Formats: sequence, C-alpha cells, structure tokens
Amino acid sequence: MDIKQVTVFGSGVLGSQIAFQTAFHEFSVTVYDLNDELLDKARNRFKELGEHFKRDLGATQDAIDATFQRLRYSTDMAQAVQDADLAIEAIPENVQIKSDFYLQLGKVAPARTIFATNSSTLLPSQFAEQTGRPDRFLALHFANNIWRQNTAEIMGHPGTDPAVFDTVVDFAKAIGMVALPIHKEQPGYILNSLLVPLLEAALRLYVKGVADPETIDKTWMIATGAPNGPFAIYDVVGLTTAYNITLKNAEATGDTDMQQAAQMLKENFIDKGKLGVATRAGFYTYPNPAFQQPDFLK
Repeated sequence: MDIKQVTVFGSGVLGSQIAFQTAFHEFSVTVYDLNDELLDKARNRFKELGEHFKRDLGATQDAIDATFQRLRYSTDMAQAVQDADLAIEAIPENVQIKSDFYLQLGKVAPARTIFATNSSTLLPSQFAEQTGRPDRFLALHFANNIWRQNTAEIMGHPGTDPAVFDTVVDFAKAIGMVALPIHKEQPGYILNSLLVPLLEAALRLYVKGVADPETIDKTWMIATGAPNGPFAIYDVVGLTTAYNITLKNAEATGDTDMQQAAQMLKENFIDKGKLGVATRAGFYTYPNPAFQQPDFLK
C-alpha cells in the first residue's frame, strides 16, 4: 500500500498541525472542515506554523512556500476524500459526533482509503463498524506541537489488517514522526495514560481550592524540571477537549470533583470563548504567558 494523497478532517489546533506537517514532508493534503470561516482560520494557523517551522526546524522559506502549494481546502466531504489514500480524522472528542462522521465518510470514501482517528481517549473499536471498513481503520494519535514533540502512536483494534497497521507506521515515519506501535487497545494510548492523571490531579487541586493554577504549574516545573505545568498543557490541548474528557470521566465514575471541574471549565472558560492557546486566552493569556516570564519560577 502506498500513501500519496492525504485528507485531514478537522482544521482545529491539532488538525491543522497534522495537515501542515504532512504537507511539509511532501504529501498532497486536502483539509476539510464544515465551512469557509473555519478553513480561513486554518489558513491563518498555517501561516503561524510556517514561522514555527522556520524558527524551530530551520526550514527555509522555499520549503514553507512549497508546503502551502501542497495544501488544498474543501467543505464538501465527498470531494475532499475522493482521491485520498489516507483520511485522518481530528474532530471533537465526542462519541456521537465521531460516530455520525464515520457513517457519512464511509459512504463517500473510495474503498481503498485507510481511515485513522486522532482521538486522544476513545478506542478505534468504538467506531470500526461505522466506518464500513473495519479492517482499514485504526488510531493515529499525535501530540500537540507535533513538529517538535513528534510522537505518533499507532493503535489498531482486533479487526485491523496488519498490513494496514504497518502502512500507517511507515507513513508516520515518512512525515517525520517517531512511530510508537501499540499492541493492544488502551484508552489514552501511552501518552495520555501518563498525562491525563497528571492533568486531572492538577484540576482537582484547583477546584478544591488547594492552590491556584500558576502555583500548581510553578510547583511542577520547579520540582521536575518540566518546561510547562499542567495548566499550560491544558491551554495547548484546548479547553474544549479538556472539558469533553473531564465530563466523560466524571459521568463514567460519578466523581463529584470532576463534575465540578467540568462545570467550572464550561462556565469560566468555554462559555466566555477562552479555549486556550487557539483563542489566545485560557488559564493564561497569549502571547507571552506568565509561565514564560523570567521571574515565574522565583
């Protein structure tokens, strides 16, 4: 199997990074989203990403210009996927939204197209049947800031064709990622199995009034040498994703602290349009957030 044409469904923070990273590594990429306004926002993100690639990777302006030439845009699902060898889904972390999406996509995509979900917490087996091609479906999960934090977790479900799995491992390597094969379905994969408990512990300390976000982040950064604390990470992940994950976990466990945390995220941040780095406001304000200031750790 040979992947040349890639379609990325969802042009949010991570979807746009996946699309740009893929195009930078000389694949043709179509970016799909629901309307032109969302795609215009993606174009602005691509401009910012070009600057990041030049600063962090030493990319030339010619390479960035060529990346833009490989990007196409569409609000028509059938048109977006008509030539795709691989379709990567990066839409909201919501079971119903993803289920409906795959039911639609499976009807219009070519039979050869491999489907990959970038879900951070949901399992491919939850959506395999809806795709209409369970043997050609798996998870391909990226961390944020993928040009620097270049992990790609590949996780199939029991019905994934091993050849498809190997093809996606090779694709991940081809776009500059460190491929991390996962041999058994695991909610949260490797990265989020480690990260989510940290983030939830920080959120719990905050909603219980133990300490404020800056103090919690400062503690973690000084004690471990980490470049970011949990609330700075929340801003990068995006507070809509944080809310969806927190609410799902709270409903599954009946955890009252997490129920309170989900309500706090909705009322204090999401309802006010403070979604994290993407909107330049979340637990911190951007650019130049407090945790990047020279005196923050003093």
